[in-house]
Amino acid sequence: MLQRRPHVAPSAAQSELATALAALRTEIDAPTGFSPEAQAEAASATAPAPDLDLRDIAFATLDPAGSMDLDQAFQLERSGTGYTVRYAIADVPSFVTPGGALDEAARARGETLYAADGTIPLHPPVLSEDRASLLPDQDRPALVWTFALDATGAVTDTRLERALIRSRAKLDYVTTQADLDAGRDTPAALLPEIGRLRLAQEAQRGGASLNLPDDEVVRHDDGTYAIERRTPLPIEDWNAQLSLMTGMAAAQFMLQAKVGILRTMPQPDDAAFDTFRRQTEALGVPWTAGRYGDYLRGLDRDDPRTLPILEAASALFRGAGYVAFDGEVPAETTQAAIAAPYAHATAPLRRLVDRWSLAISLAVSRGEEIPAWVHESMTQIPDLMRAGAQRSSALNSRTLDLVEAAVLAPHVGEAFAAVVIRRNGERGTVQIADPPVTASMALPDSVAAGATIQVVLNAVDVAKGQVSFAVR
Repeated sequence: MLQRRPHVAPSAAQSELATALAALRTEIDAPTGFSPEAQAEAASATAPAPDLDLRDIAFATLDPAGSMDLDQAFQLERSGTGYTVRYAIADVPSFVTPGGALDEAARARGETLYAADGTIPLHPPVLSEDRASLLPDQDRPALVWTFALDATGAVTDTRLERALIRSRAKLDYVTTQADLDAGRDTPAALLPEIGRLRLAQEAQRGGASLNLPDDEVVRHDDGTYAIERRTPLPIEDWNAQLSLMTGMAAAQFMLQAKVGILRTMPQPDDAAFDTFRRQTEALGVPWTAGRYGDYLRGLDRDDPRTLPILEAASALFRGAGYVAFDGEVPAETTQAAIAAPYAHATAPLRRLVDRWSLAISLAVSRGEEIPAWVHESMTQIPDLMRAGAQRSSALNSRTLDLVEAAVLAPHVGEAFAAVVIRRNGERGTVQIADPPVTASMALPDSVAAGATIQVVLNAVDVAKGQVSFAVR
């Protein structure tokens, strides 16, 4: 659960931090606005006539509080002994002209960047937070996936159609989780039931997930920055299953057509598994049998050894990338953690590749030719997505470093309890609970992963985002 005590940097450090965050945009070569031509296209583009009018369906969105770029809306209902899941995705392919100024701007970005001092969107806000966003009580074009699920949550039928929808509710995770826990009525009432069934399907396939706690930078209304550590709520896992189910369906359409862009990840090799087994043995919770996904699901989240184990397991979730193919199915089609072929297809307002996935899926579902622009451009997308992801990773890492340094600035000379979550030679990564900070430092040979130690903060450089700890 979210720790409710945020840690805010003092005013002097906040001023230095604001300067460093502004400079960070230049450091990572972040895009700086949209051309007049791209803005004009975003403001004037119109979607084609939909195949269906589904405005009588009570869709709802579910996102972090305050979100305006709403990619997905769902509607869940029972159907006999199973379920019908309708999952509407913002119809971004209808708003973006291939080869136009808006398309060019999106390709230069790859994905939306969430900077501490403001969002750097993939598309102009007039599109991503208004005209294409699935905002409540607004008629919106959407690409609607309809899934028939049996009593076990397995998909028995899938179709994709272009439709006009009207969302009825803008839900957020925290409020909706509280409503579900209290038994209050909500459009997400069936989400726990369906989500758990889909999680069971994932386990049956051999899938695995980490769900590590996140250190998040938050900006308060007064402009100050703080860090909060949170673990994803159950509703986030359930909601993610709808997106995963959709991505798996999109991948099947692509494989059927032998045209597409898959999100793949290799199965860990024997050496990686052997290393992880040794790490679990050293931590006193050995993985001795069964699939690693089942082992991770069975860990006690209240056990202090679990966090170091999850950190060690992160080495098993490496090598994810995009594979474009046209005319021949690639040799490797599976995303190992999902244990199935998978494609990104549910966040086109915030991620470039999803527009291609949706255009291909719609054409296959309709029995039509895949658009020429898809064939002409799809081989470029993996490199564009890789560049965007690298920029996003650098932004997130450096932002956290800067804010952590600012939060720690008044605490030089103080001692903290810390858990060693990873060792790498002479150095290790430690996590402090209060304030919520993760840091790299030198460690004695006698200190192993999983140990709780006392560390002293020796120095802080807010402008560089650097902190120095030593074992007490």
